[in-house]
Amino acid sequence: MDTKPIQTKYNLEKFNEELTQLSSLEILEWGLQKFDNSFACTTSFGIQSSVLLHLIQSSSLKNKVKIFWIDTGYLPKETYLYANTLINKLSLDITILQSDISPAHMEAMHGKLWESNKVKDINKYHQIRKVDPLDKALKKYSINCWGSGVRAQQTTNREKMKFIELIRGTLSIRPLLGWSQKDIFYYMQEKNLPQHPLFLRGYSTVGDWHSSSAESSNAKGRSTRFGGIKQECGLHVNDYQI
Repeated sequence: MDTKPIQTKYNLEKFNEELTQLSSLEILEWGLQKFDNSFACTTSFGIQSSVLLHLIQSSSLKNKVKIFWIDTGYLPKETYLYANTLINKLSLDITILQSDISPAHMEAMHGKLWESNKVKDINKYHQIRKVDPLDKALKKYSINCWGSGVRAQQTTNREKMKFIELIRGTLSIRPLLGWSQKDIFYYMQEKNLPQHPLFLRGYSTVGDWHSSSAESSNAKGRSTRFGGIKQECGLHVNDYQI
């Protein structure tokens, strides 16, 4: 049994050199080939989620990659309906990840953490509802590498991301890192993928109902999330302060 720590077991510099030369689909194929049953992808069923899911399901990867959906219990009604649409359209086999404690339980113990406008409270919220459920699943299913749809254009933090990095002890791969918002839009149009209902109401990104809003003259992109207090929800970083 190989007990070598993952950060020394793999040459991330070499991996990134390889992945830079590959297309998004080839990156996903690389992940499955390299890690087999220890490879998975996550989805939020947000504005751009259909692209990564379609890349998987319209290729030789179909039904070979585990797909995790992190459901906080606070998603908008439109997201749940959109998820159902994509699950049926793309014939997805989804594993839903949720916190060990219900929304009501959390609110009884900690209050409505998103209302304080304090970074420490938002961090606690994300820890309970997003990060812990994902990290628990990665351990349960022995996942060594997981893919997501993050893009460099989304935040100043993501501009610095690499195609593969170590996040909280597990490799994280980003097949769509170099895609622009236009790339996403035209791919969805070409593949006849349905838009999230909230996109049609001015949302460029959507997470939980209480922490997402449509774009305005004062807020665009990720600044419409978390009241503009934070760029990241904690899933894709090691530093919760981002």
